Amino acid sequence: MALKKQTAGHELLGDFAPKFAELNDDVLFGEVWSREKELSARDRSLITVTSLITSGMFEQLKYHMSKAKENGVTKEEIVEMITHLSFYAGWSKAWSAFNLAKEIYAEN
Repeated sequence: MALKKQTAGHELLGDFAPKFAELNDDVLFGEVWSREKELSARDRSLITVTSLITSGMFEQLKYHMSKAKENGVTKEEIVEMITHLSFYAGWSKAWSAFNLAKEIYAEN
């Protein structure tokens, strides 16, 4: 599955931080995420969501959890992943992640 071109960096920060926007859209989402032969988008989503939960980066988590769903991560898998992480990342982070997951996975 071909990844859709990411433009959020340019749209949200292009005027303010053009180099960061370029690195976000062209390098991170353009070059790194497109390396499907080395690691699937689904697996990259699981890794990214895990990292954001453990870091407490819930502002970015909403986008990446939605992207994980789009990349084939099921509700059952996200629930299991968050449950597992709760013992390593913290109970409160798991609660926050579950609240977001409920919202995202309730959408059709």
